Amino acid sequence: MRRAFARKLAIYTGVAATSAVLLFPLYWMLVTALSPRTRLREFPPRLWPEEPQWDVFHDLLATQPFGRWMWNTSLVALSTMILSLSVSVLAAYALSRHKLRGGQSLGLFILTAKMLPATLMVIPFFVIFRSVGLVGSLWSVVLAQSTLIVPFATWMLKGYFDTIPDELEQAALVDGCSPLGTIWRIVLPVAAPGLAATALYAFVLSWSDFLYARTFLTTSQSKWTLNLGIATLKGEFITDWNVIMAGSLMAAAPIIVVYLFLERFLVGGLTAGAQK
Repeated sequence: MRRAFARKLAIYTGVAATSAVLLFPLYWMLVTALSPRTRLREFPPRLWPEEPQWDVFHDLLATQPFGRWMWNTSLVALSTMILSLSVSVLAAYALSRHKLRGGQSLGLFILTAKMLPATLMVIPFFVIFRSVGLVGSLWSVVLAQSTLIVPFATWMLKGYFDTIPDELEQAALVDGCSPLGTIWRIVLPVAAPGLAATALYAFVLSWSDFLYARTFLTTSQSKWTLNLGIATLKGEFITDWNVIMAGSLMAAAPIIVVYLFLERFLVGGLTAGAQK
């Protein structure tokens, strides 16, 4: 009994210590946001400000088009996630179920596209988007981000589709289900945890984009995303770090909410939806 209690205590202590280390950056961002600008460089630093400046969030929303930046970022992230999943699901299913000659090499070739740095693709993307009139449009960021996400998402989903028994799809086809209907009604419900992980990866990566937004969206402030807008808050001579930290906290909040929503799918049963 004592040994079991000591083991549980050690586990809970380790979890608490790890959580404290991981959450400390968010806590310190909150402390910095609530501290007056004149107290940010004092030593030793305070673990909590004496007079928290809660109005910093209101001032940020009142002086900057933060709501517009949030809407643009949400639109880009959701569009990128939907487009990436739509392409990667079909590509991964084809690589998993259809044994083509050189299929393994094709899968590795797709994966190598993820190894290309984003900075290498900026100039070609800019030339292409300028020729079709997409520079300054949010769709330029969506398309550019999708090219980075689709290869890795395809490889992730292919590995997950490989674990799904073929008998499930064969039974659905015997019952009169079409091939696309089999994917929609059988494969996707079973692969819900893999789809959730891929969707979370696509959403977080597109939400945190700065390079493509900085390159394609500088023509109009109304098209800026959160990361681009927060970066412009840094002044040439004076920088209000408390305002920047307040904006960063509000920018991180949707990511936390999305993760909490998808977490139940990440730990869901591998055979969910497999029953007829």
